[in-house]
Amino acid sequence: MAYIGGEARSQHTLFPTTLDDLIPQDHVRRVIEAFVNRLDVGGLGFVRSEAAETGRPGYDPRDLLKLYLYGYLQQIRSSRRLEAECQRNVEVMWLLKRLAPDYKSIAEFRRMHREAVMGAGAELVRFARSVGLVRGEWVAIDGSKFRAVSSSHSVREREAVKRYLDQLERADEQDEVVIEPSAVAAALEKLKSHPEPEARFMRTASGSVPAYNVQTAVDAEHALIVAQQVTTEANDQRSLLPMAEAAKQAVGAPALLNVVADAGYSNGEQAERCEGHGIVPHVPANRAVNNKGDGTLFDRSQFQYDENTDTFRCPAGQMLVRKPLARKDRAVIYAGRAEVCGSCPLKTRCTTSAQRFLTRHLHDDALQRMQQRTTPQVMRLRRSTVEHPFATLKYRIFGHPRFLLRGKDGAQTEISLATIAYNLKRMMNVLGGQKLAAALCF
Repeated sequence: MAYIGGEARSQHTLFPTTLDDLIPQDHVRRVIEAFVNRLDVGGLGFVRSEAAETGRPGYDPRDLLKLYLYGYLQQIRSSRRLEAECQRNVEVMWLLKRLAPDYKSIAEFRRMHREAVMGAGAELVRFARSVGLVRGEWVAIDGSKFRAVSSSHSVREREAVKRYLDQLERADEQDEVVIEPSAVAAALEKLKSHPEPEARFMRTASGSVPAYNVQTAVDAEHALIVAQQVTTEANDQRSLLPMAEAAKQAVGAPALLNVVADAGYSNGEQAERCEGHGIVPHVPANRAVNNKGDGTLFDRSQFQYDENTDTFRCPAGQMLVRKPLARKDRAVIYAGRAEVCGSCPLKTRCTTSAQRFLTRHLHDDALQRMQQRTTPQVMRLRRSTVEHPFATLKYRIFGHPRFLLRGKDGAQTEISLATIAYNLKRMMNVLGGQKLAAALCF
């Protein structure tokens, strides 16, 4: 029995007659085309948005933006691989009208358009608001680590040079050693020329590696990312306010916005400032654990705070009065009197020292309000809203959570492109490709 045979490679064909016949009407390429064509690329800051009158013509930034959005949706982020796609991929031929830019032009476009790409992402969020895909009532915030380009050895070497220069500066102030100017100049030059000057060691599932902390704010209506930021913060403790403010601006600055995040964002000062800006934080308060006396001593929750007298009342009914402020920990210290604690029948259950001490955060009231608002239903909303987008960004768009571009600016450009790709993909899942493309063209 014969096999199913193909056509001869020298056979001429008249079908299909155009590239357009190869692309379905609901294909994501038509959505990318419609989105990019509606952008005011000049207003967003894309270079050469208008053709030059003299000199060699350049590539339209709209075409290169379309190429990158297509690439990120297909886990193709390398400029060299995108160059190859232009010459062999029918979908890219349709999208770029058979243009085949070289990898240097492709890479240069991404390198120099960080702010413009971020602006394009903001335009997509505004469009999503206009068609009802972003409600702006509940927003979930979270952070995740993405590995930097540089190796661990390279970043350790950079940090060693920094420590060396710091030691020299301290020694120079104390006139303890004679410093060799040539050695200092060489160290400064080495530090200045390091290709990854901002990446820090951060804890990830793979251990401590050079990475950036990527923050996202996701609207709860359809899990669209409305704000994102690449930071060098190793944890999320100082990111609640900036991300909440960015999210509120992105969703149209409503009078009231509910923001939910995990305990890593517990920050009383920022929670209080959020409330002053019309943002209601729902974050578990990250309290210290009572580990003295094997955890058997009275917990702080068993002491009653009196706001009028600014004192605590202990389980035995005695008062703990305010002591000096611990500025390092941003807390106020309260203490019982040693003679009272020493004769107290509950002392063995309260403290192992001469007197009982308590600390109260400077913004403890904001922490308590935030904790009271954090219900199990709210935390389930957080998990179902913000965790899936990170998984999609890392493993469906990036392919693996590692940047290709160096430096914080390069990482920000990559995250901005990936976020646009994610939002387009999510919007297609909700509306359908044909309907979304039609709405973008309107």
